[in-house]
Amino acid sequence: MSLVTHLRPDRPTTDRGDTPAQPRRVLVVDDSRMSRRILSAQLTRSGYDVLEAESGEEALEICHQTEPDFVLSDWVMDGISGIEFCKRFREMERSGYGYFILLTSKSDKNDVAEGLQSGADDFLAKPVNGDELRARLTAGERILRMEQAMQHQNRLLSSALEELRSVYDSINRDLQEARKLQQSLVKERFRCFGNAQVSLTLRPSGHVGGDLVGFFPINARRVALYGIDVSGHGITSALMTARLAGYLSGSSPEQNIALIQTEFGIYDARDPAELAAYLNALVLEEMQTDSYFTLIYADVDLISGRAALVQAGHPHPAVLRADGSVEFLGNGGLPVGLIDGAQYETVTTQLAPGDRLFLGSDGITEIELSDGEQLAEKGLSRLLGALTHMRGQTLLDALYWELQRLSGDALADDVSAVLFEFDGAKENVG
Repeated sequence: MSLVTHLRPDRPTTDRGDTPAQPRRVLVVDDSRMSRRILSAQLTRSGYDVLEAESGEEALEICHQTEPDFVLSDWVMDGISGIEFCKRFREMERSGYGYFILLTSKSDKNDVAEGLQSGADDFLAKPVNGDELRARLTAGERILRMEQAMQHQNRLLSSALEELRSVYDSINRDLQEARKLQQSLVKERFRCFGNAQVSLTLRPSGHVGGDLVGFFPINARRVALYGIDVSGHGITSALMTARLAGYLSGSSPEQNIALIQTEFGIYDARDPAELAAYLNALVLEEMQTDSYFTLIYADVDLISGRAALVQAGHPHPAVLRADGSVEFLGNGGLPVGLIDGAQYETVTTQLAPGDRLFLGSDGITEIELSDGEQLAEKGLSRLLGALTHMRGQTLLDALYWELQRLSGDALADDVSAVLFEFDGAKENVG
């Protein structure tokens, strides 16, 4: 092997500005020693480090040991031709791009096309003109600089992506914990009140959501049921639901804004419409947030079966009658926290033994079916009718899986619901 490395010139080239850079390394491959000597002399005078190889085989061995920035290779050589050498050069793993120039006396368009297909970047006619050589190398230098700049940007991008991935993983872990905490807001998902029972379901579509369901005893014969859907998704909505859960806490009646302590020391409840108006003022005046929420709230008498409800932007509550029919109640109403001074309406219904009250979120009625239409009340009525033989949590679970099926496993919103089942007058009050 005859490998020649020329000493660097006294005047180093620069990559940019005044920062000194390593001279570019050029590999000259030609089976003519005279041709190699002439090219090497020209390149050395121009400030390049030069390596020489007298065959394609030798050139490949050099390229395995070092990475030339430029390769000037004769096309026609004994053994491995310039074309074959170029193909193998392109197959090598390198840290950067190598600019390949074929030296040839060929000028046929088919030959040029073959050279380009093999991976060559440029051609020079033999014998090589010094000015043309410098011009072609200058053009190649621009390509190498752009490639180096892209590599630098890619490294910066990779570093930034790695940092973002680390941040995302940290946020993801926090959101998983937040989901657990949000689920813990629904402390009790089932309770039996003698001849009546309440079941809850809450399934966020993402890590955390804006839905909340719950219930709390008002006194010995009445229970309050509620469903809330805060606008938007994510952390802001979840924080809002957490705060609202505190306002409607069953474990701390003295902090529950739905309850009022009478002069006899026992608790009564605000009228549902009055509660919605109170919450509306509270959100607008004290919370000072851009978020708003829809509300469904019911005050149910466990002895008589009478239910008083307020619907504030939430889907209409449904009554599943014992005979299998489904009735929807309410006239709509404005969401809470949207308009100052909003007025709300209390509606009532009478539950008979065997009747059930269903309070569901719009994540149920607004799911998109395969035909592009929404489930709506008609579809919900059909689903509830098909599940009348089920009770409690079993019914709610079956409803959720059916919603999953109908949406093609692509539920885009939180799904929450309260199911109250009335089997008759409460026998033991206490």
